[in-house]
Amino acid sequence: MTMDFAGAGTLILVFCVTCLIFLMWAENGKRKKMPPGPTPLPLLGNILQLNMKELHMSFKKLGKVYGDIFTVHLGSKAVVVLHGYDAVKEALVDRADVFSNKAKTPSADFAFKGYGVILSNGERWKQLRRFSLTTMRNFGMGKRSVEERILKESRFLGDELKKLKGSSFDPTYLLTLAISNVICSIVFGERFEYKDEKFLSLLAMLKEFFKISNSSTVQLLNSFPQIFLRVPGPHQKAFNNIFTIKKFVMDKVKEHKETLDLNCPRDFIDCFLIKMEEDKESPNPEFNLENLFATVMNLFFAGTETTSMTLRIGLRILLKYPEVLAKLQKEIDLVVGQNRCPSVEDRSKMPYTDAVICEIQRCGDIVPLGSRHATAETIIFRGYTIPKNTTVFPLLTSVLTDPKYFKNPEKFDPNRFLDETGGLKKIDAFIPFSTGKRICLGEGMARMEIFIFLTFILQNFNLKSDEDPSSIDLSPLPNTNGFIHRPYNMQLVPR
Repeated sequence: MTMDFAGAGTLILVFCVTCLIFLMWAENGKRKKMPPGPTPLPLLGNILQLNMKELHMSFKKLGKVYGDIFTVHLGSKAVVVLHGYDAVKEALVDRADVFSNKAKTPSADFAFKGYGVILSNGERWKQLRRFSLTTMRNFGMGKRSVEERILKESRFLGDELKKLKGSSFDPTYLLTLAISNVICSIVFGERFEYKDEKFLSLLAMLKEFFKISNSSTVQLLNSFPQIFLRVPGPHQKAFNNIFTIKKFVMDKVKEHKETLDLNCPRDFIDCFLIKMEEDKESPNPEFNLENLFATVMNLFFAGTETTSMTLRIGLRILLKYPEVLAKLQKEIDLVVGQNRCPSVEDRSKMPYTDAVICEIQRCGDIVPLGSRHATAETIIFRGYTIPKNTTVFPLLTSVLTDPKYFKNPEKFDPNRFLDETGGLKKIDAFIPFSTGKRICLGEGMARMEIFIFLTFILQNFNLKSDEDPSSIDLSPLPNTNGFIHRPYNMQLVPR
């Protein structure tokens, strides 16, 4: 009997090994047709060869070895990485019909279940994006333009900054509140006081969600969802935060429903509710409460964290380069002066300010991995076969530091964006908002916010720091996948 069990065990072991060899052989056959890359281990893929806490840096190093398009395996899942501007542009612009789908990720699916304008595909994405763009362009709310909203909020911010009387502070808090209030006025039809406890709690959860969603834990969760979705960790707190934020948003939706005037929409939520009413007889209505919540979250998240982070990094950079700051303030004083607020019209007369902002965005590099895309169909791309539904990373950090387009890319140099006559120069590889059909929905508003808020601050305040400029470290915190930048204190002294 013992011999029978031993023989059966041997047969099972041989069968398992044979199956494993067959699977490896089959996978190897597929890999030969896909872009090159490091050899993966069974089940683990290339996880042990990558630094999941600095994934963008691991990808940049692999780009030097395998070229501008390569394959890595995150767990058992093969993903393709596009390195450098030419490869990214060829995929997202020239072959946008294939590369414009959004990749499904377990963490995002768990939180939003495929709803919303950013994470959806197909007809849902087309309808939500068309509606969102139209509503944003029309401002969809009230009589004031977006520029007037930004100018109004810049004055509120200025009042808060003056209360500090030049004392040292961390600008993260106030910048986030100011930027968030602009998108709140568009989405919710109201701004919040800077001391509003509920609003502060919401922003804290949003910031924590952003931090956790870009952590190594969530990268591992997306590679091994069956394991990590069930184990405790910071990602579980992030999911709980989403549910709390959802209650806040849905309470606002309920308030809007109770006071809705179909002939006079006040904000984005009103416009969406009206569209829901119009769309309710459709056989597959995409304008529903789930898509409303997810789209509001998409706009709120994208319209708060990335823009406020750009401003915070920008002020830090100007502290490090006082000669750039002095030249910037000189142009502001010349064009805007001290007797009125800056306006978008001023921008065409301020090429150096524009160039500095471009270089801040380039060096800030706040979304280094880019947004995950997916192939809508199997495609032959640069001689390689990329199967349908393959996740694709357009590595934005490799684009914004592409030496083919940016000489000495590690150096902060606004002059690279100026031509021989001192005018603003277009550089094709400058795509901080990505490119193609999935380009950031709020790009126009974000550009306006960064220009007005930065110009307003520098018009009214001098920047000071206790740190020596040469000792200021502009690199992001280590082991944060390049998403979390170093905290700092500064002084804003009224001019």
